[in-house]
Amino acid sequence: MMDTEFYTATMANVYAQQGHLERAAEIYRHLLEREPDRMVFKEALADIDKRLGIEAAKSDSDLVPLCRKWIQLLIRYRRLRQLKKCQKNISV
Repeated sequence: MMDTEFYTATMANVYAQQGHLERAAEIYRHLLEREPDRMVFKEALADIDKRLGIEAAKSDSDLVPLCRKWIQLLIRYRRLRQLKKCQKNISV
């Protein structure tokens, strides 16, 4: 955690532009604690929170294909085990 003494709107904006949204949000929250009526800070924080929500949704949606693939592999593995078991029973 950085020293909040150096938190500025410019610093928050730079972090946001670089994709460090959590850090930018932290700075804007700090600035809003000091100046709760600053609409610029409120709007910037709302924008970052929205972007964070979109990124979270993207990462969640990335899991869907992985889960599908995992389930397909699990089904194949179980079928393979059943086939091997049947093959063993036939050979005996």
